[in-house]
Amino acid sequence: MSNLRLGVWMCGIGIMVCGAGAAVAQNFPDKPIRILAGQPGGGNDLASRVLAQALTASLGQQVVVDNRADVVAVETAAKASPDGYTLLYGSGSIWIGPLIQKMSYDPVMDFAPITWATSSPLVLVVNPAVPAKSVKELIALAKAKPGELNYASSGNGGNPHLASELFQSMAGVKFTRINYKGGTPGVTAVVAGEAQLIFITSTSLLPHIKAGRLRALGVCNPKPSALLPDVPPIGDAVPGYVSLQLSGAFVPGKTPQARIDFLNREIVRILKRPDVQARLVPLGQEVMASTPQEFAAAIKADMEINGKLIRELGIRAD
Repeated sequence: MSNLRLGVWMCGIGIMVCGAGAAVAQNFPDKPIRILAGQPGGGNDLASRVLAQALTASLGQQVVVDNRADVVAVETAAKASPDGYTLLYGSGSIWIGPLIQKMSYDPVMDFAPITWATSSPLVLVVNPAVPAKSVKELIALAKAKPGELNYASSGNGGNPHLASELFQSMAGVKFTRINYKGGTPGVTAVVAGEAQLIFITSTSLLPHIKAGRLRALGVCNPKPSALLPDVPPIGDAVPGYVSLQLSGAFVPGKTPQARIDFLNREIVRILKRPDVQARLVPLGQEVMASTPQEFAAAIKADMEINGKLIRELGIRAD
């Protein structure tokens, strides 16, 4: 965990180091900051824009969002100067990507977490024609008809894919995967009955759930989601099951701790503002606002759980 910058400055290092850290942060920032984010319109892009606007006002320096293709954004951030003026806003693909294909960066050494900003709950939904009103009933149905239920997925190693595979492994069931070019076509396929179920973020599902076109059986979070308060956690039926979609802010790995701490304080303060939360919740994002250490621990756990699954199933990039 220390490789993920989990350590704090040791008291034994003394006042000299603490003083040096204060000096590093004293005049920061004195020029614009950029936040590297994925392609425009995605959840990470929209959340980063909410943060950029609020940070610009609070810091007195322009904070701009720099959109790149997802992998390009991560690789650019990894090579950026570790001075706190380049941030990366992203999610699981940053640390899961290198587990399924060779990347030019090391997710542990090349990045330092600032804060776990938000979580976008994944939801298990089925077509209403499926005769299962709960996760337990779905498991019973799948065991009675192994391989006959199709699940929609998009992209090897993505959160919906891994959440589905983890569920099958822990519940002892087998679905047949149908791969689609994105979450929206996958949801459309389940609504049409081409596939019977999907694990996907709630923003893609809420209109369909409200209209009765999809039935929500469980959330992948360890507790009910504020977005779907009446839908129980899957872990109630499959003990220990959790599949989180983590999103947050990073800086290059050698960024001084003083600047990481400064950025953490500013971003967490902003995330806790009611007006900011009111903008993020409609995007399907629940605010977490963690310490760097908490975010690092969550990433470590996610890498361990999904890394084991990826190795066992031999999952590789598309």
